Amino acid sequence: MLLPFIRTLPLLYYNHLLVSPDSPTLSPPYSLEKMTDLVAVWDVALSDGVHKIEFEHGTTSGKRVVYVDGKEEIRKDWMFKLVGRETFCVGAAKTKATINIDAIGGFAYEYTLEINGKSLKKYMENRSKTTNTWVLHMDGENFRIVLEKDTMDVWCNGKKLETAGEFVDDGTETHFSLGNHDCYIKAVSSGKRKEGIIHTLIVDNREIPEIAS
Repeated sequence: MLLPFIRTLPLLYYNHLLVSPDSPTLSPPYSLEKMTDLVAVWDVALSDGVHKIEFEHGTTSGKRVVYVDGKEEIRKDWMFKLVGRETFCVGAAKTKATINIDAIGGFAYEYTLEINGKSLKKYMENRSKTTNTWVLHMDGENFRIVLEKDTMDVWCNGKKLETAGEFVDDGTETHFSLGNHDCYIKAVSSGKRKEGIIHTLIVDNREIPEIAS
């Protein structure tokens, strides 16, 4: 329910916020302490997992508070300047993130998130080209596996895995283990310039379907 948020900022801001491609989403649950000044929430998928970024902005005091996965990263309780930016790091790889605060007329503000210097939309578009992601359920546990194609690093549930590369007749295989399960990512040429290399995850001799990064 958006009413507690709309009460503290003009409706113009929320109309703009909800239709912007880089805008955050607002969804429950939130603690009562955060509800008054919480203006933006983003979910950002990185190699080590999906991280939630929350931003509080006091439009009278200038207060700025940034939370990453529920942990407070930045707190400025009083600022004369209501617009500007806040930069911080996200995830195990210390990925650079910046929240931009811009006035869009009167007392309405727009909040946009940049990752590694790119808008969130452009970053995710680029990420879909440079990573592969698989999700599977084994032994009562969910596994999120991410391949970084430029480095061939493999991540699982927030940790970078130890891998071993091997050349095979039709390409390469990157081997690793998940518990007692033997896994490898096979890379073969698609034979088409636009498609490039095709990466396939095999777990216990079974192919795992890829999801959108």
